[in-house]
Amino acid sequence: MQFFSDNAAPVHPKIMQAIADADSVDAPYDGDAYSQALNAAFGEVFETEVTVIWVATGTAANALALAAMCPPHKGVICHKLAHIEQDECGAPGFYTHGAKLMLVEGEGAKVAPDSVTEALAAIRDDVHQVQAAALSITNASEYGLTYSAQETKALGDVCAAHGLGFHLDGARFANAVVSQHNQSAASPADLTWRAGVDALSFGCVKNGGMNAEALIFFGAARDWAQDTRYRLKRAGHLMSKGRYMAAQLLAMLRDDLWLDNARASNAGAALIAKAAGQRLLYPVHGNEVFLQLGPGEADALRAQGFDFYDWGVVTQQAGGQARFVTSWNQGEAAVRPLADAIAAL
Repeated sequence: MQFFSDNAAPVHPKIMQAIADADSVDAPYDGDAYSQALNAAFGEVFETEVTVIWVATGTAANALALAAMCPPHKGVICHKLAHIEQDECGAPGFYTHGAKLMLVEGEGAKVAPDSVTEALAAIRDDVHQVQAAALSITNASEYGLTYSAQETKALGDVCAAHGLGFHLDGARFANAVVSQHNQSAASPADLTWRAGVDALSFGCVKNGGMNAEALIFFGAARDWAQDTRYRLKRAGHLMSKGRYMAAQLLAMLRDDLWLDNARASNAGAALIAKAAGQRLLYPVHGNEVFLQLGPGEADALRAQGFDFYDWGVVTQQAGGQARFVTSWNQGEAAVRPLADAIAAL
């Protein structure tokens, strides 16, 4: 009974079938019919023209997006707990050939407009300081909190006023779109390009995919796509049989599978949150639950067969924090035992 990561979940049967269906002769690299259909398919979802590039990992999607908008001598503003800072082994610096990540604070790993403007105000316009070229946020954040369309738009306005590129790490973007905390039922378009986002890393693997993610460019940023294709090849990410990746992405969009999967994982997390009560460290907006556990309680849960990550420092004497992540395939029957075990602590 694992709840340590949605990356551990199986591939959705419809995705597996799509891979099998693509198993025929077609053009190599991204010249196949599946890859050529991505722009139109994602354009329909986002209600605008887009340019889509498939990649194998979220790290590649994030780093390639930042490389497109930030030269080596400049920097990217992000939260100090952002995935690009904490969990990507310096990949953004590697892909940008040295651009600096410029870290800001924010409750629940969310970035506020004031944090960005304060960071920018502290930078002198001279050659002795790194100048900011972009902002990167994560929706849902590293603590599972979502940005509303209004919050994203406020950040987009700051980017526009200061000439910054705006990147959105959407490893769990589907969970943010269907979140009950998504104010006014904001659409994918409202949460991205209408709010000023230039590039989106669209998560598929955490939501039932096998090994495909999408890097999506909006508006004028679509011009960055051609150079990004060269970076993709240079970085070793141009798959020779790209149709198998594109097929996964198309299947994820077909009949709103990406939204159905996210609703299922969000519902599982909500069940855990209800059982957790006052143990919750943050509100549960998506499919991640962060709890405070007392002395020995993590061990007690693991003794019952539940797998999850400790979060921060955990000791037998003082306890600590834990993260539980639900997946598309974990319905109430799979989640209820954990919820009951937490409630009984």
